Amino acid sequence: MNLPRHEQLSNWLRTRIADGTYEADEQLPSEHTLCDQFDVSRVTVRRALQTLESEGLIYRKQGLGSFVQDQRMRPGLVRLTDFAEDMAQAGIAASSRIVMNTNVEVPASVSAKLGVKPGTTVRRLDRTRLGDGQPVAFDYTWLPLNYASLIEPYDLAEQTIYSILETEHDVEVRRGQYRIEAANASDTVAEALGVPPGTALLLISRLSIGAEDAPIYYQQRYYRTDRVAYELELERGTTPQPAAAGMSLRDFTPVFSSDADASS
Repeated sequence: MNLPRHEQLSNWLRTRIADGTYEADEQLPSEHTLCDQFDVSRVTVRRALQTLESEGLIYRKQGLGSFVQDQRMRPGLVRLTDFAEDMAQAGIAASSRIVMNTNVEVPASVSAKLGVKPGTTVRRLDRTRLGDGQPVAFDYTWLPLNYASLIEPYDLAEQTIYSILETEHDVEVRRGQYRIEAANASDTVAEALGVPPGTALLLISRLSIGAEDAPIYYQQRYYRTDRVAYELELERGTTPQPAAAGMSLRDFTPVFSSDADASS
């Protein structure tokens, strides 16, 4: 079975890190060099490097490149994923129902997140997120118009923003800032999710950030708590850490319940 090119490249780099070809804090070949050496696109190279970074094997410095991580350190190993990737890992078919996709004046609470002036026109995208055809979550998403124009021609009922930007436009989503809290379902969200108004939901707000710290979009996602929970794994490690550092977050994973589980 032939592996995807990005997995072949990540495996090749992983082997050379393990055998000491590339030592701790040594710089890896540049993206351009890896593209030429393996005859692959920059998207493929970046995806391979993202895999190694999520595994804690490398770290990246803005404008300098990728370096081998000293394995005596214990960075968090949480990977930034989108809805479809989370669902696929759980063996659930993901899709979306588009409720709104139009230009609006940016809300005051969102303008600072996106780094735009109050009153700026942005794209608002509202979606009911489905797992095996059943409502799992409801999203409010706001995008600057330059990014909104990139996703315009695509089917957002079947494709995610991350996949469109990274695969079709070579736009790298580098990191995300999260806030997780409890919320009660408004009438709009309750109707979309098929629950009574006021139902307790899990609200995850996320700012997705690209190259040069450019905000790509801000999103508020309301999860049905009978369909999804998050499990985390903390790693103490064998090397004592300063008290302020706390424990490393090794994994933070959504766990989905089926429709049958939710109704039982």
